[in-house]
Amino acid sequence: MIPLARPDIGPEEIAAVTEVLESRMLAAGRRVAELEARWASFIGTKHAIAVSNGTVAEMCIFAGLGLGPGDEVITVGYTFNATVSSIMWTGATPVFVDIDPDTFLIDPALIEAAITPQTRAICPVHLFGLPADMEAIMAIADRYGLAVVEDACQAHGAALQGRRVGSFGHGAFSLYGTKNVATGEGGLITTDDDALADWIRLYRNQGMREKHHHEILGYNFRLTDIAAAIGLCQLDKLERNNARRRAIAARYDAAFADLPVRTPVTPGGRSHVFHQYTIAVDIPRDDVVADLAEANVDSATHYRVPVHRQPYVVERGITASLPMTDRASRDTLSLPMFPGLTDEEQTTVIAAVRAAVERRTPGRAIQADDPALDGAAAR
Repeated sequence: MIPLARPDIGPEEIAAVTEVLESRMLAAGRRVAELEARWASFIGTKHAIAVSNGTVAEMCIFAGLGLGPGDEVITVGYTFNATVSSIMWTGATPVFVDIDPDTFLIDPALIEAAITPQTRAICPVHLFGLPADMEAIMAIADRYGLAVVEDACQAHGAALQGRRVGSFGHGAFSLYGTKNVATGEGGLITTDDDALADWIRLYRNQGMREKHHHEILGYNFRLTDIAAAIGLCQLDKLERNNARRRAIAARYDAAFADLPVRTPVTPGGRSHVFHQYTIAVDIPRDDVVADLAEANVDSATHYRVPVHRQPYVVERGITASLPMTDRASRDTLSLPMFPGLTDEEQTTVIAAVRAAVERRTPGRAIQADDPALDGAAAR
């Protein structure tokens, strides 16, 4: 089975972890501090704060902004659960707006109508590695005095007009095992706000600045030096691996250009890092998924049940009409995408997708000699 994702773990990561183990300094230490400094420099912010996972990164930001019951945060339903659960962690309420049908990202044209006197923040999601329209979003936020929390958990290194995501507002990144920077588990927070950064550092460390003195109510949300050592190696590879992801995406684009499928859209000025390569089909999506599995090709459906339809959201009386979100949840599937995907593996994926789509599209015949299947087609 060709997997959806395969972490790029090599001898560098093994050596780095071994060095940490031999040092006997396993908890947050020198490696965590180094990762924080390098990530802040890479993103272009004053601060980067390492935490235990991406969900915690978002929880810490929303808590640090002082959100609570009665406050509202505008976001999307077409996202991973953590975007919304981290808002609700504070007692605040998510307010859902729909997505652009081409990019699957929050539609800035719908944000202002969702703003109320209770709105405190906007949380765009840089989904699948594509930056949201941060210029439009920041303009709205500035006009209404709102905070912006960027869910950049899938967008390590993505940029808009050369400016990296996570540097526009307060950024949250995940280091989960399939991400573009993967440590197994982990998260990073980016911000230029000195007071927020100081508060989060306390919050993630049991409220302590010095041992046994708890200035605030805090928790253990720290990252380990073991994970940070892996993260430093992953950061060394990030630009190279993102370039490889773009090359894989370009070959998919070319191979599917004549099929009745919608391939990823990258608006001008935006740099996509293709955490996922996600297509939309107008034929029954689950039939395509089944055909791919039969051909030993893994795929995924993001997100089959959007967050605004999840039981824990609905039972709290939070509702929204999001037709573009529902359409994306019904029609999309993600294909194998990782730097180590070989040309031969990609040829297999392309052939399986073409066969599945053509089999179910009236008037189309499968061409065994289709040049799109040529392993050298878009190398």
